Amino acid sequence: MAHDLRWPQAPAIYQIYPRSFADSNGDGIGDLPGITSRLEHVAGLGVDAIWLSSIYASPWQDGGYDVSDHRAVHPTLGTMDDFDALVDRAHDLGLRVILDQVLNHTSCEHPWFLAALAGDEAMAGRYLFRDARPDGTQPNNWISQFGPPAWTWAHQRSQFYFHQFLACQPSLDLRHPEVKAAHREQMRFWRARGVDGFRFDAASSYLWDEALTDNPVAPDEIRKKNTGEIFNPFTFQHHLHDMLPDDAATYATTLREWAGEDAWLMGEMTEGVRSYELAMEFSTPGRLDAAYTTDLPANCAGPVAIADLLRRADPARIVGWLSSHDQPRHGSGDFAQAAFLAALMAVLPGPWLIYQGEEWGLPQPGLAKDEVTDPFDLLYWPDGPGREGARVPMPWNADDPEFGFTAGRPWLPMRWNRADLLAAVSVSGLAATYRDLIHLRRKQGWASGRVLISDHGDDWLTLAMQTGCGCLNAWFAWPGATLKPPDASDAVFAHGQRGDYQVVLRHDDTKRT
Repeated sequence: MAHDLRWPQAPAIYQIYPRSFADSNGDGIGDLPGITSRLEHVAGLGVDAIWLSSIYASPWQDGGYDVSDHRAVHPTLGTMDDFDALVDRAHDLGLRVILDQVLNHTSCEHPWFLAALAGDEAMAGRYLFRDARPDGTQPNNWISQFGPPAWTWAHQRSQFYFHQFLACQPSLDLRHPEVKAAHREQMRFWRARGVDGFRFDAASSYLWDEALTDNPVAPDEIRKKNTGEIFNPFTFQHHLHDMLPDDAATYATTLREWAGEDAWLMGEMTEGVRSYELAMEFSTPGRLDAAYTTDLPANCAGPVAIADLLRRADPARIVGWLSSHDQPRHGSGDFAQAAFLAALMAVLPGPWLIYQGEEWGLPQPGLAKDEVTDPFDLLYWPDGPGREGARVPMPWNADDPEFGFTAGRPWLPMRWNRADLLAAVSVSGLAATYRDLIHLRRKQGWASGRVLISDHGDDWLTLAMQTGCGCLNAWFAWPGATLKPPDASDAVFAHGQRGDYQVVLRHDDTKRT
């Protein structure tokens, strides 16, 4: 059956981390054929699209986001034929395909960077190389988002090079005409292979002050809002010069031109001070369709965080999400909490991003230091962000020794609770709740709704929304709330009990203005 693959206004998107989704050849690492074999499960949830985290050729020093060839599939993940088969199968199932675009930087093993180290000045111009100060120190005081200095010495050139993240990820000069031409062509290359949209990694980090002005010290109110834990030196500065998110938002017009009007585009905002305001700048007409910030997961999507979102932004252009490959899983093993948060994300206007395994309530796994490979987690061990835990492979079968993920040994240890997995996949389990919510979201027009009235306390939230089907009255209470719940006898969705996580969604045909 042919599917209409035009984009809905606010899609539900399922994120797949390829190394950890499904392994087809027994090497313990997920791959593209493995993803293809499991797409029926994803389509069965009712989502509109899949987002594939980076699949590109890479040394995998930063989980695939250190790209050495933007037009090649990592050989461990498969071949270009495997990618084409995945896209074809996704489209057959009515799923659109979003691919990562890592434009901000390359791997230090990228041919451009290697040529720059070897003395090719034209290639060096695609990055930011600068001489040391007379005393041998870095050109300025900029700090990378992971905490170490943003400059690393390249002895081959007797110069420093700039990187906003890890030293293995030299930053590209996105103003450089040859860099722009290469990015334009790589995006068109993937569109020609059937890709329906892109997610732009670290979009708010694009560009820098070409005068290389030192960043000032962050005042206390700025430091608290900066992305990262308070012990990360990145938070010590007010990042006015090492990233220019307002200029990057303007650059998003160029990204739209390259991708095409029919592509669905979202951007990652790693700037914490004006997160929602920047997301609005990035998603104005002619730019991206939506953007996502870390505000919701950082605050567990609490009522105050939701109220802050509604106050500062148009939620129709903010991607709702709680977990990803870059953030620890929000699941605690409490299915009541998981269903409650899923209902909250489903009700909010705008796109909804669901991370693999979220529909089964997977909690954040614990890992020993010698099991972790992620450099960011190791840098601040044991207090790192927990990225590696979110990448522990996906369980498919509670009865299989390696949970149906692989016939070999998984690249990260899998110690999932088998009884919880059986409960989650049961006929009335959490996965069924996700299917029901995604269905209601589409049928009743929640995703494209408009919030008319909102109210909240520390442990409760109420929303009155105009949808295509009338008015939705949503009532959410967190544990300990004393607010009396509304009558749930005619609710379209109700979950939980008083004193615990409780939600009541009621709908009427009334049109409000």
